[in-house]
Amino acid sequence: MKKESLIRRGKVFAVLPTALTLGNVVCGFGAITFASKWPNYDTHTSLFLAACLIYLGMAFDAFDGRAARWANRTSEFGAQLDSLCDAITFGAAPAFLMIQFSVADGYHPRLMWMVGALYVTCTVLRLARFNVQADDGAKKPKDFTGLPSPAAAAVVAAFPVMVFGPAVLTGSVYDVWGAVVGEWLDWAAVRALPIITFVVAGLMVSRLRYRRHILVRGRRNGRAIIRLVFVLMVIISIPRVAAPLLSCWYAFTTPAQSLWERYPRRWFTGRPAPKSVPEDEVRKVE
Repeated sequence: MKKESLIRRGKVFAVLPTALTLGNVVCGFGAITFASKWPNYDTHTSLFLAACLIYLGMAFDAFDGRAARWANRTSEFGAQLDSLCDAITFGAAPAFLMIQFSVADGYHPRLMWMVGALYVTCTVLRLARFNVQADDGAKKPKDFTGLPSPAAAAVVAAFPVMVFGPAVLTGSVYDVWGAVVGEWLDWAAVRALPIITFVVAGLMVSRLRYRRHILVRGRRNGRAIIRLVFVLMVIISIPRVAAPLLSCWYAFTTPAQSLWERYPRRWFTGRPAPKSVPEDEVRKVE
């Protein structure tokens, strides 16, 4: 009897990672479904729920790999299934959400379609490159090459959360910001999102190095504590803009630092930027 119970429990643990991965793709499909209701069949609720489902898909994506390692059920099938689900939740769903969010406010539909198609293409290329790097047998690197697709999706989904979140959660369109600031934020978000989507699409296929863990893992040094305090202060003091501010912070800090090292630092200090070590050399050292 005890042996049968252990076998049954092992089967449950084996199914758990796959269930979490499939929950990811269900969230992506749900995000597309809710976004399609705007602006003809629903009010601000549909785009807000679509953005929240993308964030929920990020939670499923974060836990499915850990569950597979915990249950000792990692496999090539699971890795490929995860990438296919990510292509929908972090590729097609954010692109469609961006189109629905921006077309109704003046942008040409063909231009939005081109930006969305570029975003989906870059997401698929990013996932394919990640799979190739994971299959080459090298040691797991400490950084990502290019902006991770969940982080890019978080940037896109953050703007509908900022615009429609107060009306859904509090019943007030502008809450503490007031009408003037609230209307300006809405106007800026709608017009900035297509440009930001275009930029994060390029960052996904770039060769920039993004940190895997910036808050909860890694060395507990002074910078990590400062980053954690900064995140908590933003969430507590300005909750409405916390999602776009923090997601854009992660996405654009790395390219901003890279540009600073290459150009203004040399101009102001007269010293050349430090030479970057090729990825192959880094692997040899490790």
